[in-house]
Amino acid sequence: MKHFNIAIDGPAGAGKSTIARRAAGQLGFVYVDTGAMYRAMALYFLRKGINPADEEAVSRTCSEAEVSIRYQDGAQQVLLNGEDVSGQIRTEEVGKTASVVSAYMPVREKLTELQKELAARENVIMDGRDIGTCVLPQAPAKIYLTASVEVRALRRFRELTEKGEACDLEEIKKDIANRDWKDMHREHAPLKQAEDAVVVDSSQMTIDQVVEAILAVAKEKGLKIAGDCEAAGAACEEADSGASDAVRSEDSEA
Repeated sequence: MKHFNIAIDGPAGAGKSTIARRAAGQLGFVYVDTGAMYRAMALYFLRKGINPADEEAVSRTCSEAEVSIRYQDGAQQVLLNGEDVSGQIRTEEVGKTASVVSAYMPVREKLTELQKELAARENVIMDGRDIGTCVLPQAPAKIYLTASVEVRALRRFRELTEKGEACDLEEIKKDIANRDWKDMHREHAPLKQAEDAVVVDSSQMTIDQVVEAILAVAKEKGLKIAGDCEAAGAACEEADSGASDAVRSEDSEA
């Protein structure tokens, strides 16, 4: 049986994870958070005391880190050498480390193989930086999800403020702009729009509007969707729980 895959790429803070998770819930697809996988690798290097800028050391030791995905009660869990590290990979330090090590080919090759295997077994929505260009170039539905630097920075500022973390909006803008440049100019698998991807700019859109746009692309590319969100029942309710109407910036580091 051939599975239907949806690839979502875009810059940091565009809301890819929020949107992909919601859309997957509505469709009954498996959501693959590739950024979480890179964060798990980053956590391993941090625990080992390896400088992420030391490409040789990272490349030499990445084979020691086994990253896998499992699903329990509909929720994705990220395993690092058998340990569930889902709650430990969302720190700023891990995110910045993941941004560096994800540019190294041995790390990318290791995780890309696993991502391809997941997509071959299931109907998936996968988000990242190079899904439509490198990981799933044959995916029938490809979306390039973006938003302005200003909007993405404001989203991140609000999230950090809600958590009680001190932050500076201008510094966040600089960090995001710098991250964009690095992602677009890295040697291996740079961030870019696939030639056949549909651009969706979420700057002035709600989560529901973005999800609707993505489902419309999937339908246009041949996906048969039986009913709306209500027909998806519990899966949709689970995807919606805890989500606000505004697109959030909680996407990851692939």
